[in-house]
Amino acid sequence: QVQLVESGGGLVQPGGSLRLSCAASGFTFSSYAMSWYRQAPGKERELVATITNTGGTINYADSVKGRFTISRDNAKNTVYLQLNSLNPEDTAVYSCKAQLFWRTYWGQGTQVTVSS
Repeated sequence: QVQLVESGGGLVQPGGSLRLSCAASGFTFSSYAMSWYRQAPGKERELVATITNTGGTINYADSVKGRFTISRDNAKNTVYLQLNSLNPEDTAVYSCKAQLFWRTYWGQGTQVTVSS
């Protein structure tokens, strides 16, 4: 069955870093574009970053450009999100999404909390 399992979240101080992982199984990972989203309490879900299936095209939300980096390893069926220079406004549940045409799969999310 299809699974997307995020990990790497946690509590970090402002200015700190985290590396999120999203491990995929049950579908042909290398065919799917992958995205990271986040949702803070009381706010709408926000697209953070997207990477095409080959990694050739990457896009970021303006709010994270220069601080976050998305990457993927198709041999490991995993997509990553490196979070640097974190601030309290980055606190949210971060989820990964796989998409190929109309097929969309979501992970359950991992909590990132930025606080001193």
